[in-house]
Amino acid sequence: MLSNVARVEATRRTLAKYQARAFDWRTRATCIHMARAHLRNMGHRPPSVPDFRSALGARTAMKKTGFSDVAAMLDSFLPRIAPASMWVGDLAVLPGDELFGSICISDTAGKLIGWHQDDPSGVRPQLVLSLDQVVGAWRV
Repeated sequence: MLSNVARVEATRRTLAKYQARAFDWRTRATCIHMARAHLRNMGHRPPSVPDFRSALGARTAMKKTGFSDVAAMLDSFLPRIAPASMWVGDLAVLPGDELFGSICISDTAGKLIGWHQDDPSGVRPQLVLSLDQVVGAWRV
């Protein structure tokens, strides 16, 4: 397991790569791609995901992998934790449509960082009024 300092540095590297990138299916600037890059920064080898460049392609890729949604995908290789137990660099999913919630990263200031449908211009802290809004959280 990484030290807290290493977790902070890995999280900063991930966020530096994505914070100025607008959400874009075509250029692979999505929460799934960000989560995969983050997992690699944290020393994991995430399973491959079929290539996709649209919402329809992402749905098809998800079905090909056999998962019902992104939470089920994360459950397949990371331990689920209580949202209140998140450390820097852990992953969380916020509500979205039936397949795609928003995968976010727990940052150094105790916030969840990810894209938001109302402002897809880059990853930002997400407004989470209560941890009850978190669909799930995973230890990275």
